[in-house]
Amino acid sequence: MKLVVTIVGKDRVGIIAMVSNVLAENQVNILNINQNIMDGFFNMVMIAEMSDTGKMKLPELQKILKEKGAEMGLDIKAQNQEIFNVTHNI
Repeated sequence: MKLVVTIVGKDRVGIIAMVSNVLAENQVNILNINQNIMDGFFNMVMIAEMSDTGKMKLPELQKILKEKGAEMGLDIKAQNQEIFNVTHNI
C-alpha cells in the first residue's frame, strides 16, 4: 500500500533522519520526498510504500510517528494514499 506521510513543525536538526529511521525500521520504503522550510517552519510530504503482508500495520505506524513527532514538536501524519487522494480531491 502506498502512504502519504506529512510532517509539519518548527525546523530543527534531525527531522528527516528521525522519520526516515522510523520508516526503515518498519520496512517502509520511501519513494519520493518533497520538503521546504518557510519562515523557520518545516514542511515535508513523503510518498512511501509498505507491504500489505508485513508485520507492521498502518495504525501501529501512525501511532509510532505521532509519538516520535510529539517528542520533537512535530505534527506527523501517515495515511493510505487512496484515502488521502479522496479527501483532498476538489
